[in-house]
Amino acid sequence: MGRDAGKQKEQRMAYDYDLFVIGGGSGGVRCARIAAGHGARVGVAEDRFWGGTCVNVGCVPKKIMVQAAEYGGFVEDSHGFGWNTQRGEHDWAALITAKDREIERLNGAYRRILSSAGADIIDARATLLAPHRLRLTSGDGTAREITAERIVIATGGHPSRPDIPGAELGIVSDDAFHLPSLPRRIAILGGGYIAVEFAGLFRGLGADVDLIYRQSLPLRGFDGDMRTALADAYAADGIRLHPDSTITAIEKHDGQRVVMLDHGGETLTVDLVFFATGRVPATQGLGLKEAGIETGKDGAIPVDDRWETNVAGHYAIGDVTNRMNLTPVALAEGHMLANRLFSSGHAGQVWNFHQVPTAVFSTPPIATVGMTEEEAEKNGPTEVFTTGFTPMRHQISGRKRRSFMKLLVDQASQKIIGAHMFGEDAPEIMQGLAVAITTGATKQDFDRTIGIHPTAAEEFVTMRSRTRTVG
Repeated sequence: MGRDAGKQKEQRMAYDYDLFVIGGGSGGVRCARIAAGHGARVGVAEDRFWGGTCVNVGCVPKKIMVQAAEYGGFVEDSHGFGWNTQRGEHDWAALITAKDREIERLNGAYRRILSSAGADIIDARATLLAPHRLRLTSGDGTAREITAERIVIATGGHPSRPDIPGAELGIVSDDAFHLPSLPRRIAILGGGYIAVEFAGLFRGLGADVDLIYRQSLPLRGFDGDMRTALADAYAADGIRLHPDSTITAIEKHDGQRVVMLDHGGETLTVDLVFFATGRVPATQGLGLKEAGIETGKDGAIPVDDRWETNVAGHYAIGDVTNRMNLTPVALAEGHMLANRLFSSGHAGQVWNFHQVPTAVFSTPPIATVGMTEEEAEKNGPTEVFTTGFTPMRHQISGRKRRSFMKLLVDQASQKIIGAHMFGEDAPEIMQGLAVAITTGATKQDFDRTIGIHPTAAEEFVTMRSRTRTVG
């Protein structure tokens, strides 16, 4: 062994770990697993639940509950196809038990993934004491200190609660997965992913829902046509929409919540108030100040294009950076960071963060990739192709449900720069389109692709007539 190599090994062994990850969510676990697979000495600390928000109080349980809400509609749809089925009462407790069983399975899977890779699994709260030094405090209060050459902060975020009188009378999304029973009437404050998803699922399970949001349409930042389609569908489904509104106060009377709105002095009497007003980075109590790590708005950790903080050797990935708060993005960031730090042969592997597909599991869902029409209009001349229709299933079922699809084409290059869909199976369809758009597919590539008939997806390759040109 050469003198330089020996010195590097000696410096490396001066630390307890080559890499220590704070947070056992999707991004943190991926980073730890890949780094350990490259031979690094890795430790991961988690003090709440393995798998993070997505697995425990986010994407996974939410989609299970959305799926549960669809079955009542399926029963009614079946009548048009000749089935003499009857809709029964929903068993909320049975749903929560089934959901918890699946979450427990996934918690174990995350631990096994790390253990198989050779990482140390530590059930403790990690707090930075100084650069490269942490305190690990277990649930029984015992603590020890460790050192790490590199530290990754992957603690995610947590729901926010508005600063209004009576805010303590409402719940946030974490609480919604453990309600003892299904409320009969719910007021949801918010117009983002979480708000519209829970509005749809609670309505599907039989609750009366009021959806209150500040904008004229829900889902700010999404394509305008998708926002309009969702609002129309929710109103038709019996969800009471309160646009351009917010809650100013909540009071408790006879076990119910009386909600005051700022719009015309209206009040609502409900069983439950659900705040879906956003999430903030979970950075409080981590010892960032002691380590010299800077934070920005709402406690988010600024990082450079290599996910490094202002302190060398200290990194942050996922929602704690408050940049693109999506589980697959956190996974990609963790994977790329581990490769860059511990495997020169894999350091060139990259993901496309410019055209990230995403889905809103509303009822029905929205899926999108690339630019919205509003963004494309500022980008330059853009051709817009749209189609709307009643899905084949509902021509027979009689349910008043429509799908809407949209392609945005850069006029000069003819490349597809945006695709959007509102309707059943939209997320499954959009994942395939995202591959094509990521590789630079043109409108002509779509036009020469043979469709699968009869499907909704074939509409994306049969849109020939331009709806309009913008920009």
